[in-house]
Amino acid sequence: MGLTTVDAIAFVAFLSAVIGISLYASRDEDTSEDYFLAGRSLTWWLIGFSLIASNISTEHFIGMAGSGFGSAGMAIASYEWIAALSLVIVAFWVLPLFLRLGIFTMPEFLEHRYGNPARTIMAIYLMAAYVGVAIAGVLYSGALGLQTIFGLDLLPGIWLIGILAGVYTVYGGLKAVVWSDLLQGSALLVGGCVVTVLGLSEVGGLQAFLAANEDKLHMVLPADDPELPWTIFLLGIWIPNMFYWGFNQFITQRTLGARSLAAGQRGIIFAAGLKLIIPFIIVFPGIIAFQLYGSSISDGDQAYPMLIRDLLPAGLRGLFFAALFGAVMSSLDSMLNSASTLFTMDIYKRHLRPDADAHRVVRIGRMATAVFVVIGCILAPFPAQFEGVYEYMQLVWGFISPAITAVFIFGLLIPRAPLSAAVSGLLIGPVTYGLLNWQLPQVAFLNHMAFTFLVIVAVMTGLTVLQPRTEPVVYNTVSDIDLTPSRGARIGGVFVALTTVALYVVFW
Repeated sequence: MGLTTVDAIAFVAFLSAVIGISLYASRDEDTSEDYFLAGRSLTWWLIGFSLIASNISTEHFIGMAGSGFGSAGMAIASYEWIAALSLVIVAFWVLPLFLRLGIFTMPEFLEHRYGNPARTIMAIYLMAAYVGVAIAGVLYSGALGLQTIFGLDLLPGIWLIGILAGVYTVYGGLKAVVWSDLLQGSALLVGGCVVTVLGLSEVGGLQAFLAANEDKLHMVLPADDPELPWTIFLLGIWIPNMFYWGFNQFITQRTLGARSLAAGQRGIIFAAGLKLIIPFIIVFPGIIAFQLYGSSISDGDQAYPMLIRDLLPAGLRGLFFAALFGAVMSSLDSMLNSASTLFTMDIYKRHLRPDADAHRVVRIGRMATAVFVVIGCILAPFPAQFEGVYEYMQLVWGFISPAITAVFIFGLLIPRAPLSAAVSGLLIGPVTYGLLNWQLPQVAFLNHMAFTFLVIVAVMTGLTVLQPRTEPVVYNTVSDIDLTPSRGARIGGVFVALTTVALYVVFW
């Protein structure tokens, strides 16, 4: 279906506004702290919107809606609602320490806690995952959405998205990213709400929808479910969520740029509140598409794009095209900026040019961003070989997320855990997870993550008993930002936790 003139005007105007405002807001980013952490000046509302816009992209609108269309149904929403609880934990447990240390990257914390080898291994893991999995997956799913809705060929769509997002990310750094996220995140939430409302109207309203799809509206599935059995709640689903929201550079970078601890905590809790509504604007439409189209759709990843194509009139279709395009760029710009930060701060400045001045560091960061764009575009068609882009991305992240999560949590809880424990945990994690997926493919990959996590903790425990640090680790305060916690964020965190429990009760 081609774009009308009104659609084209809406799309171009929105995209121009995003790029123009982002570039203007990020002018004069000359120091490494300016470029990579927005000068540590981010307010809570910028942080909150940026967290959501960076997280929610076409792998959600295409992949998560596709899972809702398929056998998972509403159960796929557990990724969102457990994420809300994970964000509450991050806000009050790990963020204060990260801001106190004044770190730029998550691997940098591992050097404070264990030593440089752990930092380097994690940086390499994250860069490979961002470029080969996350960036490629977002580019592919975004191009697939454009192809389904507007008939744009896959490869031109991949390069169009990559180049446009790369332009302002290369120039403006994190501040450009968070301002683009504010605009694109707002459009994304509004557009998702419009599709849900129109979809519910098409099937006869909310009550008719709930009655017709009762078998798909369960959050807890049987133990033998191949994707989301109830056993994942014991540990498996917590691992990717704690990794993603607490120890993942792509997400945590905007919280590290907070102007104060209170701003960071408020922003995180704001994002947690928004996570509670995401299933209603993504998973619900996937189930609506199943009710409307049934077996006429062979690939669940086409469910959401077909709703956009069939339900939205000219003009609104162009606006949602802009929102969908913005969702891709919001995630992509964040991943590019984070991959660039990891390479520049953890590899280049730490090992190759420790004496590099601020201007050279920023220049290398911009060059790295451009290179990562090109590599991501080349690898983007690869996810097409898997069944479901969202599940593909979640499954592949499992190669590193149990190891990183175990090393962080063990290090935070056990002050005498040595460097050898961290290095061993980081190295055996991908091997263990890979073997489990190879030998037990019928078991849900989230349970593979759980077993991998337990194996790593066991190994780290053994090494800590045999070779403990002679002195417990001590963290020296480096940052000069205000570390006073937020009372309002505490109240918000309690509200998010209680609401999450209530939602599980309703959709049990």
